[in-house]
Amino acid sequence: MSKPRINTMEELSAAIGVSRPTLSRFFQDPTLVKPNTVARIEAGLAKVEYIPNFFATRLNRKSTGMIGVIIPYLNDLFFTKLLESVEIAAMEAGLTVITQCSHSDPDIEARAAETFISMNVDGALVAPLGDHSDQAVYRRLQSRLPFVMMDSRPNTMQGVDFVGTNHTQSTGLIVEYLCRIGDPPVFLAMPRVNFNALEREAAYIAKMEELGFKPQVLGTELVNEDWHFEKHGEAVLDAELSAGRLAERSILCANDRLAIGAIRAATRHGLFPGRSKEGGFRVAGHDDYPLCPNINPSLTTVAQNTDAIGKKAVSRLLQKISGGLSDDTPEITLFDGSLMLRESA
Repeated sequence: MSKPRINTMEELSAAIGVSRPTLSRFFQDPTLVKPNTVARIEAGLAKVEYIPNFFATRLNRKSTGMIGVIIPYLNDLFFTKLLESVEIAAMEAGLTVITQCSHSDPDIEARAAETFISMNVDGALVAPLGDHSDQAVYRRLQSRLPFVMMDSRPNTMQGVDFVGTNHTQSTGLIVEYLCRIGDPPVFLAMPRVNFNALEREAAYIAKMEELGFKPQVLGTELVNEDWHFEKHGEAVLDAELSAGRLAERSILCANDRLAIGAIRAATRHGLFPGRSKEGGFRVAGHDDYPLCPNINPSLTTVAQNTDAIGKKAVSRLLQKISGGLSDDTPEITLFDGSLMLRESA
């Protein structure tokens, strides 16, 4: 037999014979209610179909049990991986995650931050767009909520806790590898809009100079207004190969999505990255995008530790929420990358 459906707290109170304030305390925290009353409520709930209103049960709490997360792209599987690690860590801590996407638009990013303030979430994790973000909004967010940045650290937000990747180590790791197996790599960059790419470019230049090689950077100029990572990588390398350049070089791309585009350009010119045992044409990336093992050829890259980044970001945010920090000095946590050797290099 189907259970009778209960729609409101008032109906539930009448159905199981417990006052509405007592029910409200029960749904906020069962330890606030006497054990015999808890047993009575649980027995009553077993006989009816009732789902408490998520927001109503949190109105009078000191904590909403919710954290906000802002990511810049929905169509980038790297951020899907990062969000997954954040959600798992948050669920283990008993928190609900509310996700907003900025869609690479500072105005949308600002609205997302204001939404979290208006919702009175316990804290926020943000993968920011960069220096073109609305700094006034983020100062307001930081003054109202515990706030931790992930993945990218803009110059304008140096005073905020940050969890991300050690790009000096990760980029240096793959530069050393490529120099070991062939000619020193060329760096395929992107237009000056991405802080991680800029950090990797700087790390590439530093490591090349340390090893005694001359750095060569391509792709810093916008190819067209409708650029995307893959299209940019494809267009830049296609132009170089069409001019008779780089067919015997290693290409280190600022991220894996650029590398996927570069491989597409290479195959159009009859090149198959990584097929020669030594030297020759090779393509490598950075991030370990989830598609990397499945493209042809599979992509050699550096994996960011998204599990550790997500777990640490949630842990740091919980520290700030609980007020368990002795001072306001921002904590910067960087995780090393891991070399993922596959067919392309």
